[in-house]
Amino acid sequence: MTAKDWLVLSLLPGLGPRRIQALRERAPECIESWPEGWLALLPRPAATALRLWLDHPGRSPLSSSVEALDSWLAAAPHHTLLHPDHPHWPTLLDQLPDPPPVLWASGDLAALRPPALAIVGSRRPTRDGLESAAEFGRRLAEAGYGIISGLALGIDGAAQRAALDAGGRSVAVLGCGVDVVYPPRHETLHRRLMGDSGLLLSEHPPGTQARAAFFPRRNRIVTGLSLGVLVVEAAEKSGSLVSARLAMEQNREVFALPGSVHNPQARGCLGLIRQGATLVTGIDDILDELPPQPVTAAAGSPSTALLSDSVSGSGPSVSAASEADPEDPLLALLSDRPTPLDVLIELTGLDVGSCQRRLLEFEIEGLATQAVGGWIRLTQTRTQAR
Repeated sequence: MTAKDWLVLSLLPGLGPRRIQALRERAPECIESWPEGWLALLPRPAATALRLWLDHPGRSPLSSSVEALDSWLAAAPHHTLLHPDHPHWPTLLDQLPDPPPVLWASGDLAALRPPALAIVGSRRPTRDGLESAAEFGRRLAEAGYGIISGLALGIDGAAQRAALDAGGRSVAVLGCGVDVVYPPRHETLHRRLMGDSGLLLSEHPPGTQARAAFFPRRNRIVTGLSLGVLVVEAAEKSGSLVSARLAMEQNREVFALPGSVHNPQARGCLGLIRQGATLVTGIDDILDELPPQPVTAAAGSPSTALLSDSVSGSGPSVSAASEADPEDPLLALLSDRPTPLDVLIELTGLDVGSCQRRLLEFEIEGLATQAVGGWIRLTQTRTQAR
């Protein structure tokens, strides 16, 4: 079946991901015959709609969606509609009871090659949480794993940036169209993921705006693409715990970082550990549970150092060696008024990756943070006090 066939199938009335998957499993020998095999199995409304499309496509309400697909695919070489017959289709998704029939993809399909781990967590993490997410994202990339996440603020974004900065691969699954930047603050990361080593995926067609109801459905794809899920920080009621529950239902590994009992953002992780999730204090706690992968050429062998100091908030920071110099020209440009990233790039002469990497270090060190409209400086005394 072609991409167009799968799109038509996904749009038929009375069907959905779960029913399409049930039909595929029920009669695989019939499913292999398009369209006759499907017509024999589909419920009447769906079969009637498909027959209209096959015999009189100009009269079918599906024609506008098919034309939109053709236009979108022709618009850029990195646009793809993935489906179960596509050579890059991630077969792990076929283990789900309701895999998406199609996935709109924008970026480098090679990002789907390495086995991957999902890293999820709070949208309002602590400094330690951001630091740990970045460290695990980097070290897993160095160990040959891809990073899957939902492009959310906080933990998700920190892990994906770090993986890309380390020369690894990362895939973001969106709760909107792949051409929609959500959240808006991740515009730069969105662009990076459309380039080399990154990929944006969505089961929604381009132009679809983000809706709250889409995000729980997105989470099943995040976990479905992954061998396991690492929850860095999560409150007792959060979307990250939904992802962890989905991972358990999908027989994926679940990892959780411990934290202080006094930190509300750690309570979800502590609850997962009580339920049997693997307690993680260092990268080896994850690698021991996953199949080994070829080490990336740029990264070298993964470090076996523990992250327990970073997780608990005591001891030296994992990024202490890169703390900002008080005379750093980039830091000097920041104030209590937001400065857009493109302005900082222009004023410093840094490339996008270097500027983002430095700003992330500032954020980890508590010197700067993102706000509406750009980056702001949090303190001007910390480095001088050392």
